[in-house]
Amino acid sequence: MGIKEIRNVDYTILLCAKMKETRAFYQEVMGFPVELDLENWVSFRVGATLLTLRPRGQGPAWDDGPSIPGSAAIQLAFRVPPPAVDACHAELVAKGVTILREPTDLPEWRHRTLFFRDPEDNVIEIYAEY
Repeated sequence: MGIKEIRNVDYTILLCAKMKETRAFYQEVMGFPVELDLENWVSFRVGATLLTLRPRGQGPAWDDGPSIPGSAAIQLAFRVPPPAVDACHAELVAKGVTILREPTDLPEWRHRTLFFRDPEDNVIEIYAEY
C-alpha cells in the first residue's frame, strides 16, 4: 500500500485571484455543471473528475504565494471527439474568448488542438486524437 496505489486524479484545484470571473468562465463559457457550491469553493463535474476553484491565499494551512500576472500556473487539456475541436473553436469565438492558437493538426502528437486562456491566465487546450 502507498503511493503506488494512486490510479486517478480525483480533482484539480485552481487558485483564483479572479474567483467570480473564473467561475463564470467555467460555468457559462465551458458549460461545466456545478457539483458543489460553497462560499469560497466551487467544483465543476468534468467527466469522472472535479475541476475546483478556490480563492488564492485561502489555503488550509499554507500561503499559496502571489500569482504572476500574464503567467499560467497550469495547462488543462480537455479531450473531445475529432469533429468537436472545430465546433468548440466556433463556440468559443462566438462567446468572445481570445484564441491563442486556432485549430491545428499536430501530426507528431496525432492531435488536432486549439489553445486559449481562462481569466486566471491558465492555458486551456481542447484536443482530439486522430
